[in-house]
Amino acid sequence: MKNSMYGFLLAVQFLTRLPVPVTCPWNEKTSRWAIRFYPLVGMIVGFILAGGWVLLKDVIPSEILALCIISLWVWLTGGLHLDGLMDVADAVGSNAPLKKKWEIMKDPHVGSFGIIALLFVLAWKVVLVFELQLAEINDITIILVMLGIIGFARFHAVLLLGVFPSAKTSGLAWEWKKNLTIFDIFFSFLPLVILCVFAPNVIFLGLAYGLFILVYGVWMMKTFKGTNGDLIGTAIEGGELWGLLSVWIFFLYGMG
Repeated sequence: MKNSMYGFLLAVQFLTRLPVPVTCPWNEKTSRWAIRFYPLVGMIVGFILAGGWVLLKDVIPSEILALCIISLWVWLTGGLHLDGLMDVADAVGSNAPLKKKWEIMKDPHVGSFGIIALLFVLAWKVVLVFELQLAEINDITIILVMLGIIGFARFHAVLLLGVFPSAKTSGLAWEWKKNLTIFDIFFSFLPLVILCVFAPNVIFLGLAYGLFILVYGVWMMKTFKGTNGDLIGTAIEGGELWGLLSVWIFFLYGMG
């Protein structure tokens, strides 16, 4: 029980800026529990964002609310995954050989491709949140889709760690991966299964994310021959954007 508690708090510490006033030990058991809680912690972030959305949607203009939601989103996650996105964008934009791509991702400086990727991802998120407000989705649905979007995006991280080979046997991603088992992957998926059981209208997100991780995994292996922390962060950011786009299309065509 203590290991599971520490694992949950480790996941909160790593994936969010939420304060955790406890020193959590890092070992094989606590790190495995932390991985299991990735999607659940994502759903907690989604609930916080959805709560702000629901409370403020009739108080402030839609365009301002959209910017506030994305600002809170970035703050809650500490920009951790955006940093990975920028590193990967710089590496891909360089059109360099594989070895050079890895060197670019290690470089602490951000290049022009990274900045462009950051601006476009944030701009698209703001626009999609704004458009979803215009769709006049009811409060319960807002909460459910935000739980699904951020929960499934964090499940991507678990899948990438557990299913795809690591690019190297060192670094943070390897430390998370080396003790991971298939059971941990299935356990991490349980909160999303429960969400889909009690909210069947969210199942379409699971199908959309299945397509995303398949395409992303093939592209990642073709381009980088393995995964690392930056590529996992990129998958999370891309997955969140893909989730917002999927929800927007879903309601645009009246399926919601």
